Amino acid sequence: MIEIPSDLHKDLVPLVFLLGEWAGAGVHDFPGSEKCNFGQEVSFTHDGRDFLEYHSHTWVLDGEGNKVRPLETESGFWRIDADRKVEVTMTRDDGVVEIWYGDLAKQKPQIDLVTDAVARTAASGPYTGGKRLYGYVKSDLMWVGEKQTPRSNSAPTCPPT
Repeated sequence: MIEIPSDLHKDLVPLVFLLGEWAGAGVHDFPGSEKCNFGQEVSFTHDGRDFLEYHSHTWVLDGEGNKVRPLETESGFWRIDADRKVEVTMTRDDGVVEIWYGDLAKQKPQIDLVTDAVARTAASGPYTGGKRLYGYVKSDLMWVGEKQTPRSNSAPTCPPT
């Protein structure tokens, strides 16, 4: 059961299903990158203002599910407006900063996001945008993502399951 914290900003009630600490494992499979199993820990928190704070850490996992090395870290802020439009600002440790926009589905806890703007440092790899789908399924937060580079169309990065 999803509970709404008494100090949650009223505008964030539609995003309440994201709140909490989440963990899972999945497969990272993207052209030009090492295919690997990964583990992920995600947190969505709030402090009473009109945004959720987001942090994600992923690790390469060995065959037994043990952490081998860090894979990626990202953080950001999520907002929603009265028309159920979601906006996300996100920064990744590889030198990428993104702005994402999307919609919260009607009658179900699901968000479709697509990048609107991408800025990269000289040290970051090729990346031009992406898509993500987040959903609350049977008391778990699930997601799937796609990345796009100048040399590829969108390709999936499989989610924790």
